[in-house]
Amino acid sequence: MNPNVIKTASALAFGAAMTLSVASCGSKQEQQQMPDPQIAVMQVSPTSAHNSTEYPAIVKGKTDIEIRPQVSGFITKVNVDEGQHVKKGQVLFTLDQVQYEAAVRQAQSQVANAQAAVNSAKTRVSTAQMTADTKRNLLNKNIISQYEYQLADNDLQTAKAALAQAEAALAQAQSQVTIAKKNLAYTVVTAPSDGVVGSIPNREGSLASPSSMEPLTTISDNSDVYAYFSLTEKDLLDMTEGGQRSLAQAIEAMPEVTLRLANGTEYPLKGKVATVNGLIDTSTGAASVRALFPNPSGMLRSGSTGSIVIPVNQADAMVIPQKATFEVQDRRFVYLVNDSNKVVSQPITVQEISDGQNFVVTSGLKAGDRVAVEGVGSKLKDGMKIVPVDAASQPQRAAAAPQGAAPAAK
Repeated sequence: MNPNVIKTASALAFGAAMTLSVASCGSKQEQQQMPDPQIAVMQVSPTSAHNSTEYPAIVKGKTDIEIRPQVSGFITKVNVDEGQHVKKGQVLFTLDQVQYEAAVRQAQSQVANAQAAVNSAKTRVSTAQMTADTKRNLLNKNIISQYEYQLADNDLQTAKAALAQAEAALAQAQSQVTIAKKNLAYTVVTAPSDGVVGSIPNREGSLASPSSMEPLTTISDNSDVYAYFSLTEKDLLDMTEGGQRSLAQAIEAMPEVTLRLANGTEYPLKGKVATVNGLIDTSTGAASVRALFPNPSGMLRSGSTGSIVIPVNQADAMVIPQKATFEVQDRRFVYLVNDSNKVVSQPITVQEISDGQNFVVTSGLKAGDRVAVEGVGSKLKDGMKIVPVDAASQPQRAAAAPQGAAPAAK
């Protein structure tokens, strides 16, 4: 082989090796010179936390009264319409009155007959009394025998018995008049309270009866409404602080609640939890709770749905952003920043309720701890060294940066 070719090949190989060596050294120097990343960090300190819990609810009027007839009869007139506001005593339905008017007249005639019988019996008693008195005087003068006087006295007692019987018949006839008049009055069905008329399934010509399964309508008093929802046994124990206070005291201490309507808007007036059912439903493990809301405009109707929002306010709570946490196998962690500015994963526990942006930490953190609030789940690794930046100053630093400035070269 030509010696010149061998020399040329050797020179090229040596140059390539030197080039790779220089490139490798340069890469190591760049790695050694790579600055630690700036990461936003917050210092944990006790603060107030404002969260809320929601429970599905159904709205009912303060009173929902089913209107049922007291007597049977065909409906001759429906005096109201569905959804109409009515006052107490206002006529709702009129039933056929013919047979009940006839019953009143018949009862009144029986009273007249009974009264005549009483009058006749009184006359008989009066006559018998006079006869007995006369016979007594004659007996005292020995003009008549004791037997004759006894006959007169027996006639008096018989007359008195007949009078008592006639008076009893009169009283019974008068009671029949009262019943007949009451039945006649029942043919006019009135509203038992102020409220709103519900559905009216039966119209003119339909037969109404006290035994009917379906009411004529329902009157809902919506001046105030109740929102019914359920609390679990755990919720009740939390309310009473494990039995340290009574349920009545816990209800009294509860804040005002909000009703979120079916369309997502909030009812403008606040409500107050009024009662908690003393029994826990064994099938659901929950107790029924009732919150009272004023309803002056009648906006809320019986049967409406929504949810009750109960505020949960805490003082001296450890609050951190949700973005500062990550999960591993159903456990939640944060990155603590130690004195050497290295991040160390720390398990924590948080409350179930949140505002969607922050967590209230119940264990795992203490006041003064520094927690990384950015790069979690992407940049940060356990044991990584960082340059802490106060998270609170980030918005100010971003605002102070020139508009449209190019990002710094890395």
